[in-house]
This record gives sequence, structure tokens and C-alpha cells, in this order.
Amino acid sequence: MWFDRFELEKVDEPQESAGESLLDIERDESIAVDHTKRCMCPTCDDTIMMRHFFSVKREVVVDECPKCAGIWLDYGELGRIRKQFTTEQERKKAAQEYFSDIFDKELKGMREESEEQREKARTLTGIFRFLSPRSDTSRK
Repeated sequence: MWFDRFELEKVDEPQESAGESLLDIERDESIAVDHTKRCMCPTCDDTIMMRHFFSVKREVVVDECPKCAGIWLDYGELGRIRKQFTTEQERKKAAQEYFSDIFDKELKGMREESEEQREKARTLTGIFRFLSPRSDTSRK
């Protein structure tokens, strides 16, 4: 199924009734999806779709066009996406927790390192001011 930019957001949660009808679309069993091949965007000329996880749960891989932001879902992916989160707030909370787990420790270290660097700079500035005081010729 192809979703233009922002269309998937309208059907990606279980309470969004518009998505219900999309779950029962018939599938041609003779068509096999080769996940090793990159596909071209059906809307844009000469643009290769980028493959990535749909959410921080890393359960469903989707193909997204970097140019038009359209998303291609293979059979069954919409149903799996709809089961991941019940609300947008739940999705945002999970993303916040995920990024917090990954980056908070590193960011704290960077902040501490930055503070240490600022303190060293203040000390050096004080030393240079002491060693080379400004001559203020306006006070003569």
C-alpha cells in the first residue's frame, strides 16, 4: 500500500477507524516481496526509497521516499504498526524514553566536560589578565 505524505498518520493507530478497511485488502499470493532489493518511489522520478524502522520499537521496517515522504507498506505491515501504540501520546512517550536511554548519559558527560572546559578557560583568562593588564590611557 502506498501512503502519500502524512496519510499514514491518519490510520496508524487502532482507534482510527479509517484504517480498519485497509487491514483486509486481498493479497495476490503469487507476488513475493524481495526485501533485499531497494525499490523506486512510485511517485518521484529516479528516487530510491529508504528503508527504516517505523518506530522506536524497531518491529516494522517501512520504505519511505526521501523526496516526497511517501511510505510504502508491504502486506501485513499496517496491522503490525497499528498494534505498536494505541495513541500518539504513547508513541511520543516511547520515543522520548528511547532517546533518553540512548543519549542522556552521553549528554550529561558532555555537559560536565563543557563545564570543566569553561572553568579552565576562566582560570586561563584570569592568569592572562594578571600577566598583561590593560593600559588605560584615558585615565592620565
